[in-house]
Formats: sequence, C-alpha cells, structure tokens
Amino acid sequence: MATEAAGGLSPIEAFAIVGVAGVAAQWLAWRFRLPAIVLMLAAGLILGPVTGIFVPSRDIGDLVAPMISLAVAVILFEGGLTLSFKQLADARPGVRRLVYIGAPLGWLTSALALAYGAGLSWESAVVFGGIMIVTGPTVIAPLLRTAKLRSRPAQILQWEAIVNDPIGALAAVLALGIVTVFHSDLPASSAFGHFGLGIAFAVAVGLAGGWVIVTAFRRGWVPEYMKVPLLFVSVLAVFAISDSILHESGLLAVTVMGLMIANADLPSYHELHRFKEHATILLVSGVFILLAASVRFEVLAQLNWWRAGLFLILVVCVARPLTVLISLTGTNLSWQERLLIALTGPRGVVLVAVSGVFAERLVAVGVPDGGQIAPLAFVLVLATVVLHGFTLAPLARYLGLTSGEKPGLLIVGGSLFATGLAKALQNADVQVLITDTNRDHLRTARAAGLPSFYGDILGEAADNNVEFIAYSAILAASDNDAYNTLVATDLGPEFGRDSIWQVARHKEDRARHALPSQLGGQQIAGGRTLAQYLDLLAEGWIFRTTRLTEEYTLDDWRAAREGAVPLVVVQGGDLWFVEDAEKIDGKAGTRLVSLLPPEIAEKIRQENEAQTEMKDKARQIAREEAEATRKAQAEETGTGNGAAEGSDDPDLVETKGKA
Repeated sequence: MATEAAGGLSPIEAFAIVGVAGVAAQWLAWRFRLPAIVLMLAAGLILGPVTGIFVPSRDIGDLVAPMISLAVAVILFEGGLTLSFKQLADARPGVRRLVYIGAPLGWLTSALALAYGAGLSWESAVVFGGIMIVTGPTVIAPLLRTAKLRSRPAQILQWEAIVNDPIGALAAVLALGIVTVFHSDLPASSAFGHFGLGIAFAVAVGLAGGWVIVTAFRRGWVPEYMKVPLLFVSVLAVFAISDSILHESGLLAVTVMGLMIANADLPSYHELHRFKEHATILLVSGVFILLAASVRFEVLAQLNWWRAGLFLILVVCVARPLTVLISLTGTNLSWQERLLIALTGPRGVVLVAVSGVFAERLVAVGVPDGGQIAPLAFVLVLATVVLHGFTLAPLARYLGLTSGEKPGLLIVGGSLFATGLAKALQNADVQVLITDTNRDHLRTARAAGLPSFYGDILGEAADNNVEFIAYSAILAASDNDAYNTLVATDLGPEFGRDSIWQVARHKEDRARHALPSQLGGQQIAGGRTLAQYLDLLAEGWIFRTTRLTEEYTLDDWRAAREGAVPLVVVQGGDLWFVEDAEKIDGKAGTRLVSLLPPEIAEKIRQENEAQTEMKDKARQIAREEAEATRKAQAEETGTGNGAAEGSDDPDLVETKGKA
C-alpha cells in the first residue's frame, strides 16, 4: 500500500480517477455488451479495497457524504423525469399491474425476506424493502439486448424497471422518514406532526420548483442554452431547501419536481431528456465508484453469510416470483411469459447508490443493523446481475420466448425501393419493418406480405405499437429529406449513431445545403437519393441476396457481378450498410444484399429459366424411368397392371400410389 503511505491522492486526482474509471467502465460495458454495473463494481473494488489506490474517506474526506447525497438527488430527479402518467395509462395492462399491485406487494415480500432471511430489524427491512422494488433499468436493457427476447416480455420488463425506479426510491424515502420519527426524542404526536409537515413541505417545494421551471420554459423566459444549467441548479436548490426543514425530505422533493416536469408536456422535453441521460451516466458512474471503493472486506466479512444466502434465495425464488405471478394473474400473457418475468429481476445502480445513503441515515438515527444494508445491496446486485446475465438467454430459449439470432432493420418510408430491399433482407434472414405516415405508400409492402406500421415513427403510437427492441438498425428512406434527417437525429442517441442510416439528401452536394455532421444519419454506398434509387429500379435493376462461402468468395462475387451496388452486409446477428464497397468484410457465411444492373439481372433471369428447363426435363425423365420400371416389374411377376392393382403386396400398392 505505497499509495496510502505516501498520503493518498489529492482531491483533484481523486475526482479525476473517479470520472475516468466510471466512464471507462460504462464504455467497456457498451463495447462488449456487458452490464455496466459489473464493470463499475470491479473498477471500484480494484481501486479501493484491493489496491488501496483510492480510498474516498482518506482522499476526499468529509465531502464524500454530501457528494453522494447530491448525486442521489439528481438520480432520483431523473427517475421522476421518466415517469409520465400519460404513458403509464397507455402502457400494457401487465405493466400497470406490476406498478399498481407489484410495487406494494414487492415492498412487502422484500421486507419479509430481509426480516426473516437476512435477520434485519423491521426498521431496516422496511426501508431497504422499498428500494428493492427497483429492478434496475440500466441493467435490464443490456440483458434484454443480449438475450434477444420477444417483444412483449422484453417491453414489460423494461417498462417495469423504468416506472418502478422512482416509485421504489419514493417508498424508501417515506419509510426512512417514518423510521426517523420513531427514533426521535419528540413525543409521538409531535414527531408525526413534524414529519407530516416536512413531507407536505417537501411536496410543496417540489411542486413549486417544477411549476417555476415549466412556466419559465413555456413562456420563453429562459434561452435554450441556459435550460439545462438552470434545471441542474434548480434540482440542487430544491433539494437543499427541503432538506433543511426535514432531513432526507429533499429526495422526495426532487422526485416530485421531476414528476411534475415529466407530465407538463414541455416542447423542450427532449433536451431535458438528454440532460438527465448525460447527468445520470456521470453521476451513477461516480457514485458507484465511490461506494465500491469505500467497501471494506472486513465489513463484508461481518455479514452472516448463511443468512445472506438465505436472503438471496428468498428474493430470487420466492419474493420476486410471488409478486409477479400474483400481479399478472388474469392478464393475456402466456404462462411462459409470466414465468420468465417472474424469474427475471436484476437489481442495479440506483439500488446501491440509494442504499448507501440510507444505511448511513439509519445508523445515525439509532438503527444499528442499518449498516448492513450497503453490503447486502452489493451482494444482491452482484448475485442477480451475474445470475440473470448467464441464465436469461437459456431460460428464454427453453420457454420459446426468444426472437432468434436475427438482426433487425426498421425502414422509415414506404416505396418500391424499401419493399425490394426488405424482401432481399428477409432472404438474408433479417427481421424488417417498413413505416410511413402515408398509408398509400405502404400498399406495395402489404401486397408483398411485409410487416408495416402506418404512423409517425416518432409519435406516441409508435412507442406503444412498434417493438423497437427487435430492431438493431434504422434506415431513413422516406420521400421527405427533412423528415429523414429528423428521424435519424432524434433516434440516434437511442440506437447509436453507428446504427442509423439515411439515403442521400437532394442537393446535399452543394455547400449551402450541407448539414453539420451531428445531424442526420450515415450515408449508404453510392450516395444516391431515393429518387435515384427508384430510377435504377425503373431501368430494370433488381435486388439480390448472395451468401458468400469458402468456395464462392467476395472476389468471385465481384467478378460475376460487375457493376453491382452492394448495399447491406449481414454477418451473424449484425447488419450494416456498405459505406465503401472496397472495405467489405467478405468472410464465409456473410450475406450480401446488392442492386444488380439490368444486363446482369437479365443474365440471372436466363440462368434461372435454363435451370428451370433442366429441372423440368429431369422430372420428365424421372417419370418416364419410373413408368418403365413399373412395367418391367409387372412383366417379371407375370401380372399386368390390373394384377398390381388387385395385389395384396404393400410394396406394389405403394409404388403405384407414388406413381
């Protein structure tokens, strides 16, 4: 521990290492499709108790607690900002049941598991049980992408995690307030009166803060570039004001503030959404690294491990399944879907972040075993993430609830180009969906039997009806360049810029019409507009899907398909549009979707006709040979056709039937 001997890190170095480690863990998780929480846990443990490079209490000192409190306040505000009552009302019945019935029932069953499994007091069990309602939206998403679940169970799991995120934190805040009242020196009536006034004040402060933000944004009192900074400092101000009246009521105030802003239907909501995404990534990373680095192995060793194991078994095998199965009784979900949802409940970053703060508060008010909440939270998160990370995909396959290994492409804009491309992609075993705001544009897609969605892909109807999780990429190819750019820009942060593609815009090659690089999607090979692709189809160009093998390589394809325009590469469970035809990865098993010029299309047509003619001739020869064989067999047995018809020999009867 040379670092400790040398006095540790300076505060600047400490902040830098927290930021770098947290964001690096998030990036590695995205790069390798792993739950970010596992990598952040590993990074924090390595930096802290394993190597002693970073010890928060030593390197940051008294700032650790207020920093975590403020970060948790912003995280809970972000949770409130995601909860739209309108979206909840439109959500599937299964999601509503998991919120209205599942949340309180999950609180009860989790508290029972903590009390009788982990052996915690009822005060600690009720507070921690409220936090355990949260199933971890930041953990669920990568698990669902990896497991490739069917849309209905995947959407229910994702929506449950998003909606119950603020509800669980709110339940824990209220429970902590009640416990604080019981352990205060005031008489019961005065304590509860103080608590009630504190809660009312917190709600009032949260509503007032939300009203001020909504009014200021609607009336244009705040310029666009100042909205996010104003929002951030408002969250801190509301938290501080409410917390000064009743300790920890600030968490309730900021959650209420987020709820009000989320349901105000602000035009700037998307900008606020971006803020909360970016702030949450930074703060969650920082909080988790701080908490993980603060863990002491001697504290973990003090856990009663057989009780901790019993607690995990009760949570995973009893509390979660019981809560879900009771909540979803009477819905139209199949038993396989209900069982999968019941056995899937990974906990995430919010659970660890909030439990760390509440553990300190419980100990401070006189609940000694409250200190066990933080290590139990680490154990629960680590166990559930690892368990579900390894079992979700096999369980889904066993229950028949996977969408397979198919990649998916969502094509925005119905046209002959979109229809032809979608049919070719289907031949490459790709799941496709064509969407358009004009019903007439979807006629060719429907006639070809292709999945389609009539409506705006950016609208609420699409959120409720389009299974976005089934599609890994988007092609914006409508007849409106501005709409294509809007779709690509708006959906880029959700799908990732490297998964958003767009046909070239008209006049894009002119300087006065060029857009900055952050707008729109990536261009596909050839740089053609939709009109130019349609012109090619009118000239007789055709779509073709080719599978490359060890015998038929990319060079063979290029030699045989001179002049072809490669568009899409499908490889394993991934697909991407070709940007540079010279840089195609042509290993065996790759499927290549391309546009072929008329002369090659005619050559293929003639080859197909020749092959069909050869097949017809082969079938005719086979019929003639079969007839000759039957006659020869009949002559050998000394019977005619009539004898064969009347024979009891099953082989003869079967032969005639086949003929």
